[in-house]
Amino acid sequence: MYENAEKKERVILVAVNTDDEQQVRDSLQELKALAETDDVEVVTSVLQNRENPDPGTYIGKGKIEEIASMMEMLEADAIITDDELSPAQMNNLAEALNCRVYDRTMVILDIFARRAQTSEGKIQVELAQLRYRQQHLVGMRSYLSRLGGGIGTRGPGEKKLEIDRRLIADRISALNRDLKKVAEHREVLRQGRQKGNMRVAAIVGYTNAGKSTLLNTLTHAGVLEEDALFATLDPTTRLLNLPEGGQVLLTDTVGFIHKLPHTLIDAFRSTLEEVVQSDYIIHVVDASNPHMEQQMQVVYQTLHELGADQKKIITLFNKQDRVDQEVHLHDHHADYVIPVSAKYGEGLDAFMRILEKIIRDEQIYVERVFSYNDAGKIAMVRQSGTLIEEAYLPEGIRIRAYVPKEVYGKL
Repeated sequence: MYENAEKKERVILVAVNTDDEQQVRDSLQELKALAETDDVEVVTSVLQNRENPDPGTYIGKGKIEEIASMMEMLEADAIITDDELSPAQMNNLAEALNCRVYDRTMVILDIFARRAQTSEGKIQVELAQLRYRQQHLVGMRSYLSRLGGGIGTRGPGEKKLEIDRRLIADRISALNRDLKKVAEHREVLRQGRQKGNMRVAAIVGYTNAGKSTLLNTLTHAGVLEEDALFATLDPTTRLLNLPEGGQVLLTDTVGFIHKLPHTLIDAFRSTLEEVVQSDYIIHVVDASNPHMEQQMQVVYQTLHELGADQKKIITLFNKQDRVDQEVHLHDHHADYVIPVSAKYGEGLDAFMRILEKIIRDEQIYVERVFSYNDAGKIAMVRQSGTLIEEAYLPEGIRIRAYVPKEVYGKL
């Protein structure tokens, strides 16, 4: 019998504190969770207090020597830094420590690559990885060797770095074309929804806050639920039937995280466009997380960057079943705040009532009798509004309903 199990890579986490030590320690804890999600074994973590990260090696010379001895003692294979490294920093650290060096961005990109299921998700992740690689080619000495002999290599020659640059640029162009087609398809679907006057609510939140659980509980969507960072990447849209007959489309989006790489935001722009184009935002917060306030700040900062922070916001303080003591639920960005447990359905009735109220406040009350020849207009009311009462009389069909302003004009 031969053991075929792949040995986990053993890593040391490294961070530099320039201001708030507790905040950096919290960030290191999150990096540990990210590393474990990426199937890596964390053996220890190291924090250095400095005015600024070293421009050449990220950490100081003394700390490099300390980490080198720790690596030998703990049999570590690599280090992961909590900040994104420049190409020079990555190369110099790898040379000084004689080991593989990763940064936070590389770990997040690797998790995204593991999690992507749909063709769109895979395109977006590959695009983000290539953009990162393109930025980090310069200064990485392993790429600077010249090609060996053979056909096509005689003459002036070409550095492997330059070939890599060209190949990456070509691949990025091809992926951008593919992504543009996907974005056009999304736009067609979006316009179809707008023609039907269907309201759309985007579910946003920090990663692992319970967005997919909320969507599954409300709509039986069957989206993967897992107590892990970035369990789902691909957006899912499902129809939610409200108690009084109205309907709204719920769209689950990729989770946000502290220090989310800009390459990812750019690559997932077409997916995040669902947030920008939505009518309302449902902000899911993990109320059991001790860093809840910081996570909320990250979400609102990302929404601001997307230009989607001026919409009506319902904040759901989720995972109330895990909250041991009373937590002050406050969100000055939100129009409504509701404590819920998406897993057990607690508080979701109140959430749907508020969602109905928000939609109804934007609608016009109609009380009218339609002739039987105009019965098609009632179908329009059913599809886009809330039909409260429908009675069949000799003179026609009497209805009482709330309808969007656009539909009211057509009636």
